[in-house]
Amino acid sequence: MKFFDKIIIGGGLFGLYAAEFCGMRGESVLVLEYEDKPFERATYCNQARVHLGYHYPRSHATAQKSANYFHRFNTAYEDAVKMDFDKIYATSKMFSWTTADQFEKFCAAVNIPCEPLSPTRFFKQQMCDGVFETQEYTYDAMILKDMLLGSLDALANVQIEYNARIGSIEHTSDHYEIMMQSDDTRYQTPFLLNATYASVNQIIDKLGFAPFNIKYELCEIILCEVNDALSNKGITVMDGPFFSIMPFGKTGLHSLTSVTFTPHVTSYDVLPTFECQKRSGGYCSPKQLGNCNTCPAKPTSAWRYMSNLARKYLNDRYTFKYVSSLYAIKPILMASEIDDSRPTVIKVFSENPTFVSVLSGKINAVYDIEEVLSHG
Repeated sequence: MKFFDKIIIGGGLFGLYAAEFCGMRGESVLVLEYEDKPFERATYCNQARVHLGYHYPRSHATAQKSANYFHRFNTAYEDAVKMDFDKIYATSKMFSWTTADQFEKFCAAVNIPCEPLSPTRFFKQQMCDGVFETQEYTYDAMILKDMLLGSLDALANVQIEYNARIGSIEHTSDHYEIMMQSDDTRYQTPFLLNATYASVNQIIDKLGFAPFNIKYELCEIILCEVNDALSNKGITVMDGPFFSIMPFGKTGLHSLTSVTFTPHVTSYDVLPTFECQKRSGGYCSPKQLGNCNTCPAKPTSAWRYMSNLARKYLNDRYTFKYVSSLYAIKPILMASEIDDSRPTVIKVFSENPTFVSVLSGKINAVYDIEEVLSHG
């Protein structure tokens, strides 16, 4: 039996940051990561946007939360953040939930910079009624991972176990006990943090607590090569069934996403259930999600649909071509369907021993977990 002050399930940004935070406080920490290295799923397979809040004109609370930690994140991880490109947000003339005037008023209300520009500089005639230069960046997940691992390597009291397969978790009178599948190894802790993102309800299910009320989307991020005219620009059309094409960290590629076509399929089940799981040969199941990028049943790319949508809007001088696709399961709180909010939810399911689950899709909201970790 091995004892740790805190055990963290999940080696994404929230998991590694929690390990660093607790390790620097002198606590013994174990991180259990399902993959053979960290940042193999959601922390890497997303837009890599460092949010200042522009994406959420219908949820001022989400926008303000993003803005609160924006400068702290960029200062702490400056080497991993790409800032030197034009950050363009636009409102479509058609099918948008937000007009140009509403977007400008929203930016003023949450006190984030917003400079009007001419729509014809970027878009075809009559496609967008407002274009604004903003201030949002993009992070490079691999550089960020190396920074965190470098910090953790210096902490002898922090241990990461890769390829971790949890068999069961038992709740005793004063600790949680984790039994691994592969051998008789057991770990004990008075504080268990569930930072698994898409697998959050799968871990909660092992303990018998009430799950989060979420839906799951199987999403695709397309990586593109772009021409010189587009290389120093990130362009997002919102708020509705539109697209975004922006630098993907410091890789030299751009990510292409679409509100309509990035989600391939949706599951409303308590545990994520998709038709493709039946074709995965046991690699993925509702009880244990596989990595979509190495799954034999991963979806066919929606490149044709996403690229056509972007080209419908963008000036012809901006060109881009397909390189590859990244897939990930994205959990979204059902309550967020109403106002497009994306709150960070940190739920304490038990105390003494403590079991906490965190659910957040905003990378710079990672600092929200400090309070619960400090009191644990």
